Amino acid sequence: MFKRIIVAVDCESTMASPVVAEAQAIALAHSAHLNLVHVLSPLRLGYPDPAYMTLDGAFSTINLQSYELYRSTWEALTQQTQVKLNAWVEMSQGQGIDTTATQLAGEPGKALCLLAKDWSADLMVVGRRGMQGLGELLLGSVSSYVLHHAPCAVLVVQGQTIADAAA
Repeated sequence: MFKRIIVAVDCESTMASPVVAEAQAIALAHSAHLNLVHVLSPLRLGYPDPAYMTLDGAFSTINLQSYELYRSTWEALTQQTQVKLNAWVEMSQGQGIDTTATQLAGEPGKALCLLAKDWSADLMVVGRRGMQGLGELLLGSVSSYVLHHAPCAVLVVQGQTIADAAA
């Protein structure tokens, strides 16, 4: 019986809505609490290298413009994703599901597994974009990491595979 369900939501992915819908169906069937979680990844946003070589090549200096641009982009993305999370929370609560939202920063797979342990989750629902081979190797796979490291049951919602999308 599932009572505490973490729903890993990538707010920029087309997989987000199917993942939330699947988790809502499970939560309704088990009278479970949903925790919709989005993990902001600093490296995914193009974290700027704050130090770079000067023209003379002798010293490093701080590139404040790059940092300020990154910081403002980070704040805007944080606000945008919180708005999306809040909309899903309201939709779930409208169906009578006890729902909260959490926004974390870090490496998505590790952050989700740590939260699942700390929150005593019974189930984690994640999406899979269908990357394979070199793409999965280079970009990493959150769903694969979660499957191998989560302290609870994991449900992977399969999205459209790359091969299906190309056809």
